[in-house]
Amino acid sequence: MRIDWQRALLAGIAGTIAFDVLGLLLTGRWWDVPALLGAKLGIGLLGGALAHYANGAILAVVYAGLAPSLWGPGWVRALTYMTAETVFGVWLFMMPLLGMGPAGLGVSAMVPVMSLARHWGYGLVLAWLYRLPGSVSSAEGARSIAAAAKSRA
Repeated sequence: MRIDWQRALLAGIAGTIAFDVLGLLLTGRWWDVPALLGAKLGIGLLGGALAHYANGAILAVVYAGLAPSLWGPGWVRALTYMTAETVFGVWLFMMPLLGMGPAGLGVSAMVPVMSLARHWGYGLVLAWLYRLPGSVSSAEGARSIAAAAKSRA
């Protein structure tokens, strides 16, 4: 399967917006990750925002390449991918490098919960906007199961 680059990039940007909105709702701060990136990289808030949104776009392209190999409907594939990315890319790599400890537990016990929630929000938007060929929504699946059961009766 070929990657639809435009759709993947747009889904990644939209997912990153969802990530940021969830961050605002959970922390009361807008663009906390871009501010942190900008400060740590010495590139300011705008540079941090560009890095943050580029990362979201790149993660979506990687998802588009891996998703056909994952199991389940699109939303399960996206949540599986984002859980792996959060555990290995964020909790065990990024947060310790930022001095937050594994999974951010050096800051608060809520950091891993909020981090995973934000990444799942990104993943659900990604699954919604980057649908795989042949994937069906749960409503469509339920209708086809009901129709099959009815035809057997």
